[in-house]
Amino acid sequence: MTSDRDLRVSLVQGDTRWHDPAGNRAYYGEKISHLRGLTDLVILPETFTSGFSNDAIESAETMDGPTVAWMREQAGSLDAAICGSVQLRVEDAVFNRLLFVTPDGDVQHYDKRHLFTFAGEHERYAAGSERLIVTWRGWNICPLVCYDLRFPVFARNRFDVDRAEMPDYDLLIFVANWPAVRAYPWQTLLRARAIENLAYVAGVNRVGRDGNDIDYAGDSAVIDFLGQPVSEDGPGEMVATTRLQWDELQKHRARFPAMHDADIFELR
Repeated sequence: MTSDRDLRVSLVQGDTRWHDPAGNRAYYGEKISHLRGLTDLVILPETFTSGFSNDAIESAETMDGPTVAWMREQAGSLDAAICGSVQLRVEDAVFNRLLFVTPDGDVQHYDKRHLFTFAGEHERYAAGSERLIVTWRGWNICPLVCYDLRFPVFARNRFDVDRAEMPDYDLLIFVANWPAVRAYPWQTLLRARAIENLAYVAGVNRVGRDGNDIDYAGDSAVIDFLGQPVSEDGPGEMVATTRLQWDELQKHRARFPAMHDADIFELR
């Protein structure tokens, strides 16, 4: 049964071009061009203008650059929010920055907190510190980036007494460049984050092979609050739109209010 509060979410699983921002904007723009009237939220992969590359830092844009302008244009054209991460320069630092852009041109951002030391990301990029909670079409949404998936404390859906004793968020998002060799942890952790946080989880990963000869299997998915897949993508390029059911989420939280027993803590 549908509700006026349901949220239509489109996962865009693409083969990101290596170090080609203009080409990627054209590529992803073509992939999402048909979605007007069909979606409320479009989710692109991590570093969707370049691929996951330490060398791309040299061509990092600013918030006044072409990718932010492109995202504003896409959101307005589709009458939907759009999010994904890019390399963004702020003064002397470059962040792996997730942008959440709405049709009115508003831009909010989250800077990736957990940098992937295994690949040297911490040597060239600055780490963020603050989570972002976005309210969009009646849903509270927490967008995170790739490696953040492995750190459940940071992703924890905390009990918020300031909002009628409701959890922080209803939808948790992970945008990623998650290698195929670690596909099973990706699939497993998406389910774990959904179950423990009594929320929907949307994970969007890329496909193909990048300029470092790393393969990506996709496996983008929407997982419900019980850990069950609502939508699962295979290894190919695709755009999949899924309806998240507001009433079913609220019914589950009322039946099984585990958030009331959660530990209280502060992040430092």
